[in-house]
Parts: sequence; C-alpha cells; structure tokens
Amino acid sequence: MRPSLAKTWRSGEPLIWLTGGALAFVLLLVAGLIGLILYNGLGFFWPKDVIRLTLAGGKIMTGQVADREAIPGQRGQSRIKLKVANRDLYGADFTWVDEAEIARREYPPDVAVIERTEWGLLVGTVKEIRDGDAVVATGSEAGWVEVRTRLPEAVRVRAEARRIETRDIGAINFAQEKIRLRLKSLDRKGVTSGPDVEALQQEMASLQVRYTEQARRLGELRKRQGASVVVAADAGKEKALPLAQVLDVYFPNRMSGPAKVWHYAARVWEFVSDEPRESNTEGGVFPAIFGTVMMVIIMSVLITPLGVLAAFYLREYATQGPFVSAVRIAVNNLAGVPSIVFGVFGVGFFIYIVGGSIDRLFYPDALPTPTYGTGGILWASLTLALLTVPVVIVATEEGLAAVPRGVREASLALSATKLETTLRVVLPAVMPSILTGLILAMARAAGEVAPLMITGVVKLAPALPIDGVWPFLHLDRKFMHLGFHIYDVGFQSPNVDAARPMVFATTLLLLGIVVLLNLFAINLRNRLRRTYATVAV
Repeated sequence: MRPSLAKTWRSGEPLIWLTGGALAFVLLLVAGLIGLILYNGLGFFWPKDVIRLTLAGGKIMTGQVADREAIPGQRGQSRIKLKVANRDLYGADFTWVDEAEIARREYPPDVAVIERTEWGLLVGTVKEIRDGDAVVATGSEAGWVEVRTRLPEAVRVRAEARRIETRDIGAINFAQEKIRLRLKSLDRKGVTSGPDVEALQQEMASLQVRYTEQARRLGELRKRQGASVVVAADAGKEKALPLAQVLDVYFPNRMSGPAKVWHYAARVWEFVSDEPRESNTEGGVFPAIFGTVMMVIIMSVLITPLGVLAAFYLREYATQGPFVSAVRIAVNNLAGVPSIVFGVFGVGFFIYIVGGSIDRLFYPDALPTPTYGTGGILWASLTLALLTVPVVIVATEEGLAAVPRGVREASLALSATKLETTLRVVLPAVMPSILTGLILAMARAAGEVAPLMITGVVKLAPALPIDGVWPFLHLDRKFMHLGFHIYDVGFQSPNVDAARPMVFATTLLLLGIVVLLNLFAINLRNRLRRTYATVAV
C-alpha cells in the first residue's frame, strides 16, 4: 500500500485534484455571492401582491410580504415581515406579524400602491378625488379613472416646475454670481463707481426682474396643482395626498403577468435614469452612474500615459542597477499601501496645495469660498490614478520584457532611431499588456470608496460635472459614486429596512458597469493581440 500511495503522490494526481477542488470551491463562492446579489437586487423592482391580514383580535393589517422567518425560541412558529408602508401614518414601513395570530388572509383587488415623491409608498384604497375643496370622484373605480386622467398633466406640470427651478432660475443665479464676482474684483482694485460698475448693477437689476418673473411662473404652476387623492388606510386612517406628489398608481392584485413585467421594466428604467429620493433609498441612481463612469474615464486618461512612460523609462532607457531596482521595489510596494493613505495624500497635496494655489491665482474674487481648493471629481480621479498607477507600470514592464530583443535590433538595423523603434515597433506590440494593466486599474478604481470620501464624493450632487453651461466640463464639482452610494444607503440610511433592497440593486448595477468597462477593454486588447500575433505577449 505504501509504495502504491507514494507512487500516486509522485504522479501528481492528488495535487491536481486538490487544486481543481480549490478552484471549484472559489467558483462556488463567487457564484453564490453573485446569485445572492441577483436574487435580492432584481426582485426589488417586482410589483408584489398586497395582502390584507385579519388578526385574531380583529386588527386588520395591509401590506406586502417582505420576509418570513422562524420565531427565535419558539419551535415550529414563524412570523412574516409585512411592508405596510404609509410611514407618515404608522411611523414605520415594516412590522412583524406572528403567523399564529393570523385569522384570515385576503388579496383585495381594490388596494392601490401609490409611489410618491415623499414619505415612501402609500398603500390603501382610493376613497375620493378632490379638485380644491370640490369632490370630483368617489370610490375606488371612479377615483382610479379620474387619477389616470389627471396624472399625466400633474407629471407634466411637475416636470415644468423642475425645469424652471433647475434650468431657468439656475441660469439666472449663475449669471448673478458672475456679476457679483466681477463687482468684487472691481472693488478689490479700488473701483467702486463709474460706468463699469453701473453697467454691472443694471445687469444685476435686469437679472433680478427675470428672477422675479420666473418665481411668479413657478408659483402659478404650483397653484394649478390643486387636485388631491384621498386614500383610506388601515385603522380608519386617511391621507389626502396632493396629486403633484404622486409618481405612479398601480393595483398589483389585479395586474396580469405581462402588466407586471411591463411595470418591472419601467421601474428598472426609473432606477437607472432618475435622481435619488428619500435619503437615496428610493428613486434612481443616474447621477451616481454618471459620476462613476466619468471618474473612471478621467482616471484612465490620466493614468495611462503616466504609467506607460514610467515603465518605458525603467525598462528601455534607465541604466539597470541598484537605483532602478529600488524604484521597482517602491512601485511594487505602492500597490500594498492602504487606499485611505492615498486619500489623505490627495487632500493634502491636490486639494490644499494645488487647488488652493489655483484659487489664489485664478479665482481670488471667489475666496474665501474655494473653487478648486475643495473636493472635486478632478482631485478624486488624480488620487485614484496614483493609487492604481503601479498596476499599469508592472503590467507594461512585463509586456516590454516579453517583446523579443531581436525585434528591436531588426528595427535599429534598418536605420530606425531609438524613438522610432519605441513608438512604431515596441509600443504597438506592448499595447495588450498596457490594456491588461488598465483593465485591472479600472476594476479597482470603480470599487474604491475610502479615498473618494475625502476627495470629492458626496451623498447627493444635483449638478452633474457636465452640463450646458460654459465651460461645459466642470472638474471642480463634487460628484456621486455608486460605491459610496452603497455605503451611504447601507450604513448611513435612517430607514435601514427600506434601504436594504436598494443596496443589492446598486451593487448589481456597479458590478454590471465594471463588467461592461472590462469587456470593452478586453475586446480591444484581443484585437491588438490578433494584430500583433507574432509577438509573444
């Protein structure tokens, strides 16, 4: 037995099984994690049926079943977690109900789920529709018909009011701020009167008239939003909800399968295209998607030339010796430095020193309010570029080492200069390795949170870094990020139970964005490899 066992070990088969088993175990862990995220993230948007529970004591509770678990310490007993919503009426979105106390379960078709701009969902029966003090419809069916008729106009008016607030009034405020800074600049130069000051003051007065006009239009729009829907909830409670606050009304218990699929698709589109609401626990995450992708793009533009030039110098031009070896060791060690250390460096160097100097030189009139001397997407991108540049340097150096020396010598023998050989022969051949490093850098940067928290990311950024106002690209603005959004919703939300599904949905979205970015880079790398198949990279 012993010789046979020793022969088996020497053959290497047990090691093959051991390594294969370890790989299978890791793949199972990854698949389980992704499956958990998919289950909790994708199920968040499905319109669940509304159940009405009658308890043994006669109490009635209406809501959506969110979870079910065994009661601790009571064998064979279980309880369900009911999303009753109506936070402004009940004080909480969820409540636990022991199944042993349930006397009857019903799925009434007239129960509506109303998505609103504030206070989360409202669950109940439509009692009546009012236009001011006048009742225009009574009952669930007539009320639903009236809501369906009036809701598109309410949505249009709300969008118009939003446009006035953000575009028209926002543009006036921006112009007023520019004039204020120009007046401050003149005052700093000792010019307190004269034609220039009077022209600016007249322009400011004209802007104030325009502001008053826009404010009047906004007030008229809000006055037109006089319709409201009265919803009857449990325990005899009622809620008069202005139709201007209603985003959607649906009856999940009477929806067919295709209707639920359509509603599901609409909710997913809302999630990826709208702005967040209710402390980021509802609405969409479009600003976070935009900020994440833009930050990764800026970081990639900054990191690629920096890392590639450093790798080319170390491999192609620098004299190999103790100093170059020490630099390589330092670069490799940088990859192990905690990311928060890079964040502190970004605050101290980029924001306080570089940004503060830019403010003193180019924006003195705006001080003490900082322009570049505070967190922004540019400084966050630069910080992450420093964080991930070792990955690009190492990957590029490995690619350069794999390029045969004969290729360089052949180019030089054909009268090409060192620069021409580097640019036209070596650089194209090493591009797949450069893209490999860039892929790894993008994957890490997209998921980093710690350095971003102190270099520019915020909980809510209504203004995107790109808009229609000159200079169109505003690198000084703060931004939202999906990784920080996950942290904020999961650990800083005042409503943890309502926020938990949003955490999984945002995590799934972040994984999808990282995969798409990597697939694009991998496809480009594979094309380059096929083009330069003669080089062993």
